Amino acid sequence: MCRTTLGRIVRADNARKVVDRYITPNGLARIRAEYDELFAVERPKIVETVSWAASLGDRSENADYIYGKRRLREIDRRLAYLGRIMKDAKVVDPAKQQARDQVRFGATVELADEDDHRRKVTIVGDDETDASAGRIGWSAPLSRALIGAKVGDERIVHLPAGEKSYEVIEICYPPPS
Repeated sequence: MCRTTLGRIVRADNARKVVDRYITPNGLARIRAEYDELFAVERPKIVETVSWAASLGDRSENADYIYGKRRLREIDRRLAYLGRIMKDAKVVDPAKQQARDQVRFGATVELADEDDHRRKVTIVGDDETDASAGRIGWSAPLSRALIGAKVGDERIVHLPAGEKSYEVIEICYPPPS
């Protein structure tokens, strides 16, 4: 039995489904850099501003204090989120991939659709996706359809707008270190 709580589906026994958090070494480094920047640079600046604003007296109409506290809460939430990602992350180095003739996690794949429009995508962890840079999460519909494909294979992807067919043109992995 399930019930909805604040937009989340919670099982009656409060058991959580554990989802693997695969991530590339570069993705983990980006998350670590963001965490370090927030923790070592931005948070101390905001703490200093809030303590200065609090020393001025009346906090109820003090914009620096109110917005500083709000920003501090946002930073703390983001730090907690990034900390959970780093704790749960399973680092998978695509350079060590053995089966380089198939699409796997970390592969950069060149695709052609029915109209021969080509695009390159890299399959990465869900926490490091960036569609504008061509990085798609491993649990995305396109990634799930491509996993296991070889050059020349055609895959049909079920998208919200309907089905779309893609042909795998090229598969690349980072060189082994």
